[in-house]
Amino acid sequence: MNKLALVAIGGNSMIRSGQQGTIDEQRANIEQTCEHLSEILKLGFRLVITHGNGPQVGNQLLRVEAGEKYSKVSPEPLDVCGADTQGMLGYLLQQSMNNVLMKKKLHYNVCTIVTQCVVEENDPGFWYPSKPIGPFYSKEDSDKKIETQHWVMKEDAGRGYRRLVASPKPIEIVEEEIIHTLVEKNYIVITVGGGGIPVVRKNGKLVGVEAVIDKDRASAFLAQKLKADYFIISTDADKVCLNYKKPNQVMLDKLSLAEAKQHLKDGQFPPGNMGPKIEAVIDFLSSGGHEAIITSPDNILRAVKGEGGTHVTNN
Repeated sequence: MNKLALVAIGGNSMIRSGQQGTIDEQRANIEQTCEHLSEILKLGFRLVITHGNGPQVGNQLLRVEAGEKYSKVSPEPLDVCGADTQGMLGYLLQQSMNNVLMKKKLHYNVCTIVTQCVVEENDPGFWYPSKPIGPFYSKEDSDKKIETQHWVMKEDAGRGYRRLVASPKPIEIVEEEIIHTLVEKNYIVITVGGGGIPVVRKNGKLVGVEAVIDKDRASAFLAQKLKADYFIISTDADKVCLNYKKPNQVMLDKLSLAEAKQHLKDGQFPPGNMGPKIEAVIDFLSSGGHEAIITSPDNILRAVKGEGGTHVTNN
C-alpha cells in the first residue's frame, strides 16, 4: 500500500501577516497550499490533512461578542465556535483541493470529517489554563469578564488582556474508525480541524467542554493511530532553527529524537512558537512513528523528496 503522509497546516498560513482575514484572502491562501499538497499525490502518497484555526476562532469570538452586545444574540460556547470554524475551513480546504485536482486531472475523492477529540475531565490543563484565545481587552473589561463570567485573564505583551483556556491532551478521536476506513480507500481526508472539538465522556454521553486542544498535538496523535509514514508540520519557517534570530542562528536539516528532546529541554524552542511543534514530533516518534518533517507550505514537495525542511527521526 502507498505511503501515508499526514500534513498539519497552521491556521496562520490561511490568514497571513498583514491580511484582514477575509474569506477571499483565506480561499486564495488555502488554494495555494493545496497546489503544493497535490504534488505529494503525484509521488503516490495517500494524504490526510489537518489544520489549525487560531485566527479563525479569534474572529468567531469577536462576532459572538458583537452579536451578544448589539443584537442580543445568544452566545456560542467555545466548543461550538471550534465546530463552526472546523466546518468553514474544512469546506474551503475541500473545495480548493477539489478544484486543484480537477485542474491537474488527478482523480481523488476529498472529504471533511467534523472531528471530536475526547479529553480527560480531570486533565491538569483544566486546572492551569494556558492557551490565549480571542480578542484583547482593556483592564476594565478584563476585570468584568473575571467577575461575571469567571474567565481566567492574562496581560499579553502590553497589548491588553486575553482569555486563557484549558489545553488538555487528546486521549481518543471519536471518528477514528471512519477516518481510518476512508484513508484505506485512498480518500483525501481533512480532519482534526483546530485540534478537534474537545469533549468528555460523562454519564454515557459526549459533552463539549470549554477548551482548545493543540492542533499539532492532536495531529501527532492521529498520525500515531493511522501509523502514518510521515508526519509533516507546515509552518512559516522552511527549517527549524537553533538560536533563533540570534547572530549564531543555525538552520537544521536533520535532528534525532534525542537531540530534539535535549534542545527542547535547553529552551531552544519557546512554548509560544516552535515548542508545541517539537513536542508533537517527539510524541509521534516516541510512539513508533517513522519520520517527522517541519517546513513551510511551498517547501513540502522538496522536503518529502529529502531536499528541504527539517527531518526528525529516531536515529
